[in-house]
Amino acid sequence: MKTYLLVDSLNTFFRARHAAHRGMDTWTKLGFAIHVTMSAINKAWRISGADHVVFAFEGRSWRKDFYTPYKANRKAARQALNETDKEEDELFYEAYDELTKFLTANANCSTLQCDIAEADDIIARFIHMHPNDKHVIVSSDSDFVQLVNTHVKQYNGITNHMITLDGYFDDYGKPVKDKKTGEHKQTPAPEYQLFKKCMRGDPTDNIFSAFPGVREKGTQKKVGLIEAFEDRNSKGFNWNNMMLQRWTDHNGEEHRVLDDYNRNVTLVDLTAQPEELKTYIDSTMKEQMVTKNNSMVGAKFLKFCGKYELKRIAEEATKYAEWLQRGYVNEFTG
Repeated sequence: MKTYLLVDSLNTFFRARHAAHRGMDTWTKLGFAIHVTMSAINKAWRISGADHVVFAFEGRSWRKDFYTPYKANRKAARQALNETDKEEDELFYEAYDELTKFLTANANCSTLQCDIAEADDIIARFIHMHPNDKHVIVSSDSDFVQLVNTHVKQYNGITNHMITLDGYFDDYGKPVKDKKTGEHKQTPAPEYQLFKKCMRGDPTDNIFSAFPGVREKGTQKKVGLIEAFEDRNSKGFNWNNMMLQRWTDHNGEEHRVLDDYNRNVTLVDLTAQPEELKTYIDSTMKEQMVTKNNSMVGAKFLKFCGKYELKRIAEEATKYAEWLQRGYVNEFTG
């Protein structure tokens, strides 16, 4: 059994950017984002005792064809940026592009990308294709909680928290306390959280709710999400009472809850991609999962650190080189 670090690359890099101090200049922010990204991976590697690092890159998502509004709000947000912010955005994407090129060409980590899939899809499919191994997803994206199980954990490199079925833990393995209760912070039940998101949608990705205004806990007269979820296997009264409801949107179009819920399952559930897409993504990944034998990885990494003035990382370059030069030695089982 091996342990893989699965890095949600774009998420980790750009969340690190937003964690930078507002007073920093752009060049300092660039170095900070790279530093936080690489440091997060290095910490997760040490904590989990991993064997190999896999970087998942973004492609154009199939979800945009399946559901036209998907992430359309983000394009509008980018267009609304002022010239200064647009220039900074371009510099950050250039730096991210250089990082991905370095990892692909000079390191022995796996770098996976599919032209029609997001990094989330690649990570989910990699886990599916390595069912007998352990996995640590490096990302701050809460969507990945749905994949957490006895063999899958999530490491948030921004908060430095390891998310497991047993709760949240810091870099030293100590339980993280909930700020409100003072008790050990618990991991939301993955299956219920997935159900709730499929019902409520995801405003950040422009996925509309299947049942606007639905309550989490029901009343004597109305079924809530909890009751419907508990009835999901038997498909009894509570399930049907909610799923067969109809509502009308602002355009006067009528919706049935079940239809919109099933649409959202396809969009949100990282194990529910259409079968033909799973086959294509898997095939693309298999072509890219090769054993790389790049030499002088540590020296090339030092040169990369020099360009972005990553002095603290350069001082510990041998620790980073440990996972940068560790190649893939397994075979897909899927």
